[in-house]
Amino acid sequence: MALNRPIRGFSSRILPHTRLQSPKRLSSSSTSPPPRPSIAPKPNIDIKHIRQNPELHAQNCLDRNYGAQASHPLKIIALFDEWKALQLQGRALREKNNSLRTKLSHSKTFSGRDVADESAPTEDKATILEEARVLKQQIGEIETQEEALTTTIDDLALELPNLTSAETPIGDTPRLIEYINEHPDPPPSSASPASPLSRSHVHIASALDLIDFSAAALTSGWGFYYLKNGAALLEHALVSYALSTAMAHGFTPITPPSLTYSHISTACGFRPRDAGGEQQVYSIAQSAADAHKGKPELSLAGTAEIPFAGMHAAAELDAAELPLRVVGASRCYRAEAGGRGVDTKGLYRVHEFTKVEMFAWTRPTDAPALFDAVVAVQMHILRELGLHCRVLEQPSADLGASAVRKRDIEAFFPGRRERAGGWGEVTSASICTDYQTRRLATRMRGADGRLGWPYTVNGTAVAVPRVLAALLENGWDEERECVRVPECLWPWMHGVREIGKRRG
Repeated sequence: MALNRPIRGFSSRILPHTRLQSPKRLSSSSTSPPPRPSIAPKPNIDIKHIRQNPELHAQNCLDRNYGAQASHPLKIIALFDEWKALQLQGRALREKNNSLRTKLSHSKTFSGRDVADESAPTEDKATILEEARVLKQQIGEIETQEEALTTTIDDLALELPNLTSAETPIGDTPRLIEYINEHPDPPPSSASPASPLSRSHVHIASALDLIDFSAAALTSGWGFYYLKNGAALLEHALVSYALSTAMAHGFTPITPPSLTYSHISTACGFRPRDAGGEQQVYSIAQSAADAHKGKPELSLAGTAEIPFAGMHAAAELDAAELPLRVVGASRCYRAEAGGRGVDTKGLYRVHEFTKVEMFAWTRPTDAPALFDAVVAVQMHILRELGLHCRVLEQPSADLGASAVRKRDIEAFFPGRRERAGGWGEVTSASICTDYQTRRLATRMRGADGRLGWPYTVNGTAVAVPRVLAALLENGWDEERECVRVPECLWPWMHGVREIGKRRG
């Protein structure tokens, strides 16, 4: 699990035996996913590294708000000791069983008597066979216990999050890297009720007939919306522009499925429920017959990262052909949107949306450079859209299970000044090392013929609702009552340069 940039506490030294320190915010991970079906790729977790570095993995759990998993490394060690003891018992029994088989092989007659020794008792063979039967039963019981221990060890290891990059701030405070574009507005103190600073995209969309939340609420429920007129054009323009930009940087266009097996989602680090038991993923209901047959559960993908990662599940890649870079637009589904009572109005947090996602498989040594390239594409897109943004290195408490490192870009929303000073996340990029490929059985073969694990890197090219909201708020001209369309989107706007009130 080596990066050019070191893993915190791993690449240079093992953490000392010190008391574990947890950040102020502490939560456990989500509830366990459904059982892994037989068709699922078999995961291959580096359990030896966990056993050799329990303090590293335990502290990493605490740093990343996986408090319930912090005890897993020591549990794994204890279970492994039990497994080793059973191995010794089983070995002794097998040696004894082999000895009995040797005795039986020396018998020359069906009765068990050697033809050269007529005085040998006829009951010896029956006694040996009975003893062998008992030994076989005992060996079978030990093997069953060993299998159960191995399964439990694997399950505990699968629940552990990825390790954390040395680039990642520990705790819950991100590190500011840089800004994109100039701040569009004067200080908040100059805002007045009639100024654009006090208006959100919800008000603007209502005035220009761009979004219908009410009709969507009747049709689908809260957290859904209809994009209309100029907003619908903006969505298509944003998708086309993001795809065009990513393709110009070497990404191959792919249209992924929206439905994936739940075990693929779990292998990518997405759990069905969060720490509080709140639903995160929309699962497709199964019929009783399908459930009885053991058919795998399906779920709606929360991001194209999931179907992209699954493209090469249980497959072998040629290391010489890496990196493989793909980009695609998809509908994304998030069950938790607004569940905590924040950002529940407008487009900022919704259940269904369009997103253009970049994804890549790469050699471990090339992962940092590819990560930087993904972030550069994100910055280029936002710079050309004219949005004022800040680039943040995300802290350990904000990392999902799969990411070793994550960098977010937040845009300034004039209508969100009362929340985080107007900042809101619009893109995210992550290095996941071999977390996903080990769980999806995606291997790579080097020039020397050796098999290894490729790393995965992912990043948002554009998440339409949030970027659209930012464009409405930042492009709003209060005096003329219209929204300016960024020039980079003009080729896909059918001649529309600004969006105003519809006439007639």
